[in-house]
Amino acid sequence: MSTATTSSPALKEIFNATRLEHIASEMSAVYPAFDSRAFLDMANDGLSELSVMQRMARVSECLHAVLPLEYEASLDVLRDLAPRLNSMFVSMFLPHYVASYGRHSFDLSLDALKYFTRFGSSEFAVRHFLRDDLARTLKAMHDWAHDPNEHVRRLASEGSRPRLPWSFHLEPIQANPDLAAAILEALKADNSLYVRKSVANHLNDITKQHPDWVLDRIEGWPLQDRHTAWIARHALRSLIKQGNSRALAVIGVGGKAHIQVLDLQVTPAVIRLGEPITLSFKVQSTLEQNQRLVIDYAIDYVKASGGNSAKVFKLKTFDLPALECVSLSRSQHIRELTTRRHYAGRHAVHLLVNGERLGSTAFDIVP
Repeated sequence: MSTATTSSPALKEIFNATRLEHIASEMSAVYPAFDSRAFLDMANDGLSELSVMQRMARVSECLHAVLPLEYEASLDVLRDLAPRLNSMFVSMFLPHYVASYGRHSFDLSLDALKYFTRFGSSEFAVRHFLRDDLARTLKAMHDWAHDPNEHVRRLASEGSRPRLPWSFHLEPIQANPDLAAAILEALKADNSLYVRKSVANHLNDITKQHPDWVLDRIEGWPLQDRHTAWIARHALRSLIKQGNSRALAVIGVGGKAHIQVLDLQVTPAVIRLGEPITLSFKVQSTLEQNQRLVIDYAIDYVKASGGNSAKVFKLKTFDLPALECVSLSRSQHIRELTTRRHYAGRHAVHLLVNGERLGSTAFDIVP
């Protein structure tokens, strides 16, 4: 089951009864004829059974049912509403409204998505327009990549991600990343961290199917620019975890690590769900010159079937001086997440240095 249809209670309570009252109150302020009672009755019906994304859709649907206006007039009201909402995440029902009821009015709706993204994000909604008319929507998004507002620039990259979480994949861009390449080029040295994270995530999506395409592009970028270098490091994170030699070279890592791993252990060795573990070890250089190391670790999580599924975590990237020994550690709580359930059993932990497994240990989760 996808994350889009399941969520933790805390997350879905972003759209709780109190928040619905807030939306109704602010709607009445910008449109006095708004039927708050009808809206609240509809929106609250069966609310406890809905996930966070379903609740967001519910708000959009109930507004549409209650507003006795044509689409263009409804947009005018919702534009007035947007800056009055008290949560950026909650405001994402506005782009949802556009995607649900405005795809017949392309230019007006894209302009609305550009406006609404400043208050939350239109990243999910714009994908419906990409699916309807890819070339026309990408043309508009390329213009957004040059916008002075960082939220609009981020929308250009985030909305066109091939594998955006909580949304459907954009199969044409998955198959041919050149389609959105001009957007990435425009943003490759963006001064906004918010935008750079999106560009890196977009590129990391592409590495799943076209690693050489990403590497060819990044290797030709001005990596002396600190913003571009930041994007490159984060875009290549999956390839770095896999020990891809070209990706390692981009971040200045010269291949195989010349080290010994000492005293590798997880403490405590036995835990209950929700308790922390600490991975600790020493790295002893065996090289008479400095070397750059990328150290990650993987946990083989036990699955319900009794098998396991590995998840790799970043630990540290650093320069190890010649023949020196460095102690490292990392603590992590083993708790339930919306994206991962835990099961009792032995969990192997593997230390990865420059993509190579150089040691293993384990811990047990008990009921």
